[in-house]
Amino acid sequence: MEMKAFLQEVTAKRGLPGDEGPVAQWVAERFGEYCDEVKIDAMHSVVGRIKGDGPRLAFLAHLDEVGLMVIKVEDDGSLRLGQVGGIDPRILPGMRLTVFGKETLPGIVGAKAPHLLSEEERGRAQKLEDMYVDLGLPAEKVKELVRVGDQVQLEHRFVELKNGRVAAKTLDDRCCVAILYRAMEHLKGLKHQADLYFIASSQEEVGGRGAMTSAYNAEPDMAMVLDVGFAHQPGCDRESTLDMGKPLITLGPYLNPVLTGKLEEVAGRIKVEVQKEVAPRGTGTDTDEVAASRSGVPCVLIGIPVKNMHTAVEVLDMNALEEAARLVAHFAAACEASWEEELWN
Repeated sequence: MEMKAFLQEVTAKRGLPGDEGPVAQWVAERFGEYCDEVKIDAMHSVVGRIKGDGPRLAFLAHLDEVGLMVIKVEDDGSLRLGQVGGIDPRILPGMRLTVFGKETLPGIVGAKAPHLLSEEERGRAQKLEDMYVDLGLPAEKVKELVRVGDQVQLEHRFVELKNGRVAAKTLDDRCCVAILYRAMEHLKGLKHQADLYFIASSQEEVGGRGAMTSAYNAEPDMAMVLDVGFAHQPGCDRESTLDMGKPLITLGPYLNPVLTGKLEEVAGRIKVEVQKEVAPRGTGTDTDEVAASRSGVPCVLIGIPVKNMHTAVEVLDMNALEEAARLVAHFAAACEASWEEELWN
């Protein structure tokens, strides 16, 4: 499957933290095109393996998405919302949502009309508790079909922009799952020694639990984590953001310097242009859990810069995805037994 088509389909799949089953099943089927074995574990993480005789090398990208949850059904049938992961309430008014009750229900986010706002309300941004979901159903029917705790997914519109860029929800972090898929395709034309694990992990948006458990089970000798970073956009400090067109490598105390050096060597050899960011403490990604798994796992972290993170219109550059996939594949092919000794010298 062509990577843009993969991305369009995977971003549409249901998969909020703790309820990743639908997207996990779809990803497992795609991974099965290239892996020797694939399983979905108890946490809904997808683990694909391409067998080798060398060290165990794991690649992890999370497949869950930020979203919402029903926290109250009002007397008129309107639904009040709570967060699952980090959603900025400013993006919600006017958005179309999907409510997963006893039936799958379309809804819209409404809020008090500006004409009805008090002077105090006009002077502040609308909060999540001010908003509601309207399903267009009688209150009795809503109460029959929807319960507190039902999950709510952001609107999905896959938009192809100019200059090789696309916009959609859930590019964080399913764009990196797409990179893993594309890297497997590249590996069909490469030789590798390493025993390769491709993990689409669950529950990253609520604490990295899927990466923690899948890394514990796979026992990798080393690992690469893939996640998104912040791209340049208006109003943002350019010292804290990155160029959309190139993959990024993160440096910091949670990242192994020798393994990072190997990654940079591979990038230079295959002429993948990368940029660097620094994480002086934890990375805020699955790396933090994987690095501390069992007796410790040497890790590297690469990423894709996106605009509008944690919205329904995250934006990325497809060229950065393609280059990252090449880098992942060639890094996998380059890994050999001698690396394990070098990591500790």
